[in-house]
Amino acid sequence: MSLTLSEVSKHNTDKSCWVIIKNKVYDVTDFLAEHPGGAKIILKYAGRDATSAYEPIHPPDALDKNLAPEKHLGDLDSSSAAALSDARQHRKKTEDELRMEREQANKPPLSRILDLQEMENVAHKLISSKAWAYYSSASDDEITNIENARAFTRFFFNPRVMRRLSNTNPSTTILGFKSRIPVFASGAALAKLGHPRGEANITEGCGRTSIVQMVSSNASLSYAEIAAARVSPDQPLFFQLYKHKDQSLALKRIREVEALGYNAIFLTVDAIVAGNRERDVRAGWTEEDVEAIAEEQQGKGKKGELPRKKTDMEELESAIDVKGTAGALVANDDRDMTWEETIPWLRSVTKLPIVIKGVQCVEDAVLAVEAGVDGIMLSNHGGRQLEYAMPSLEVLYRIRKQRPDVFSKTEVYLDGGVRRGTDVVKALCLGATAVGLGRPFLYAQSAYGAAGVVKLIRFWNVRW
Repeated sequence: MSLTLSEVSKHNTDKSCWVIIKNKVYDVTDFLAEHPGGAKIILKYAGRDATSAYEPIHPPDALDKNLAPEKHLGDLDSSSAAALSDARQHRKKTEDELRMEREQANKPPLSRILDLQEMENVAHKLISSKAWAYYSSASDDEITNIENARAFTRFFFNPRVMRRLSNTNPSTTILGFKSRIPVFASGAALAKLGHPRGEANITEGCGRTSIVQMVSSNASLSYAEIAAARVSPDQPLFFQLYKHKDQSLALKRIREVEALGYNAIFLTVDAIVAGNRERDVRAGWTEEDVEAIAEEQQGKGKKGELPRKKTDMEELESAIDVKGTAGALVANDDRDMTWEETIPWLRSVTKLPIVIKGVQCVEDAVLAVEAGVDGIMLSNHGGRQLEYAMPSLEVLYRIRKQRPDVFSKTEVYLDGGVRRGTDVVKALCLGATAVGLGRPFLYAQSAYGAAGVVKLIRFWNVRW
């Protein structure tokens, strides 16, 4: 069926809500209540083109998975599609977009980037304010995020000298899969916010340097697109599972990644609700949104004045999303997972190795071992969940001191705060098999694509 812009525009309420995405029309009325991000954001684009808002944070197969075929209404007719294209080309760019263009024209060559901090600084300038807020934000006052990195400064080496080093080999295995160095890309969502190729950049970079990538359930590319980006058919991919509260949907997701050749399940257990990431939330309070609310208030006979101080935010908050990007991603996650039920269930439905991601104390490390998992990942979600959670390196140290037997029974990994090769070595000295990094891979691919990912990985092995 061919539809016009005029026809679509009539369906702009919660009773009949149509949206346009890439010149195709969808009836999302029945999906409003189910949308993890809430109905409000969809209704903002009701009867209009939602492509620019949809594409950066949704994999292309999301519509096929969530909408029945009869809700795929058809294409825009040629004249309407041309009109939309013309409108996009002549749309006035925002100050944020103009800033990004200026910075892109002046970014330094990749050869001049020497460490993770420089890569992060470049990415900060190049990506949108909303992307930066989502990537960089942490919970509350962001103390846990800061302490993740500071923890590494509290441990020092006891160097030994006069040892043969000319034939050292930093390669290792992670769950039996070879890795050139004991570093892997930890699961991180929405890579397309920073670069159009998104997670595919990370996949390509990891494949070219022979390390492992963990793919988030909330990736902005489909799991199939990421699998297709592998440099070789045997390139390992791990899957970070955010378990859906609907067991059948959780199983469907597992079956999908199994069929695509993913090699392990990292069950995330520390993010069943979104942390209080205030910078991420504020990023949704755009000037355009606030002005629109003021106009709406004025139309209702109110003064239409914007809030002057934080205590005046109640009405604004009722109309603007206060969950942030992260809140939408975990809205349907299972909040009732237990050691006694969830791990046996997961074992019963897959033969893939199982790792528990989000262990934050010695006691839970022991419970994970007793549950028979293949690995544990010490992680506080990059400081994005519970403020004042123990830094991962400190947890690793406590396991080494209190329960060293854990290391002989399962593989132990950590993420959070790793910035230098010395950080990696400290973790290995305390018993870790390998370490993961999340944000740095997002920053590298945002700034320089797959080449940035390769350069990032080579920071730890300068002889490549």
